[in-house]
Amino acid sequence: MLTRQWLRWLVPLAAVLAIVATTLVAGNASADEKLPPRSAEQLLVDLQQARVDGFSGTVQQSADLGIPALPGMGDQGDDFSSLISGSHTLRVAYAGNDRSKVALLGDLSETSVIRNGSDVWTWSSSDNAVTHATIDAADRPSTDRELPADAPKTPQEAATRFLAAVGPTTQVGVATDTTVAGRPAYELVLTPKQTGSLLSSVRIAVDGTEHVALRVQVFAGDRPQPVAAIGFTEVDFATPAAAEFAFTPPKGAKVTEVTPDDHADRSTPDTAEAAKPKVVGEGWTTVVVGTLPKGEVPSGAENGEGPDLQTYLAQLPRVSGSWGSGRLLAGTAFSAVITDDGRVAAGAVGPELLYDALG
Repeated sequence: MLTRQWLRWLVPLAAVLAIVATTLVAGNASADEKLPPRSAEQLLVDLQQARVDGFSGTVQQSADLGIPALPGMGDQGDDFSSLISGSHTLRVAYAGNDRSKVALLGDLSETSVIRNGSDVWTWSSSDNAVTHATIDAADRPSTDRELPADAPKTPQEAATRFLAAVGPTTQVGVATDTTVAGRPAYELVLTPKQTGSLLSSVRIAVDGTEHVALRVQVFAGDRPQPVAAIGFTEVDFATPAAAEFAFTPPKGAKVTEVTPDDHADRSTPDTAEAAKPKVVGEGWTTVVVGTLPKGEVPSGAENGEGPDLQTYLAQLPRVSGSWGSGRLLAGTAFSAVITDDGRVAAGAVGPELLYDALG
């Protein structure tokens, strides 16, 4: 089975992989909802300084990244690892750093992560399984096992990641005002000054009143539709009641208690080294290079035998160069090379920049 470590290579290495959604509700704001002018610089400050006491709403996500279906990606659609592809609906609620809830809705199922003070619960309705952890009230919960930290669950989280990369390699502008989830919004447009990136622009819809991100869309090449986006279809900025975050395990649920020791770092030297990838380049042409954990090296991929990872890699084109040989995963918004000796290079760039980074 595809391991969580391998999955997390494919999710964060090109930022777009984690930012998935549909085009959502969009259109020009009506005349009576016209927003006062804001410059790109003002909107950047608005986004970075925006603070809300609470909110709740529905978030839609989808992506068309042009890659073969990945094994172990939550075929039922109610596993958080499935956020890398397809269409998804999430219900989110927030009432401060110690009260939050994210529920990924499947056709007939739900997977939820709930924080209520020092209690963190995860629940999967499909197998009626619950985990419970008690953490320090000041800490953020470590929920990687069920909710990969690499995949943003709200537009504001996605926008924050892109804004962190805004610098000399990015041109920032403002487009025509729009409407998202029934709310008038500004639209901030980020475009690369560099050549070599597969991404052509990122558009962030900024709420005209609360100044938080309502939608993020990612465009690649000359495609008129976004290859990835995330945004609200419904949102309410009233702080949810405390009862929204109360959780009692359903009758018959299997409950697993997680202790602090379960989150202790038990890395071997091999896995510790694999967990520290190298960053090559900057801005929109950044490439991340690292090594797969021991046991994930893609041996046996030639004949399609072995675990899901090897079978999947055997479907990909074989490539080689002065850096060695391996398999190329080329999407519309990112590329990744997995070498025969277990190295990985990925980024929102074409293969040639990956080969240069490996060399």
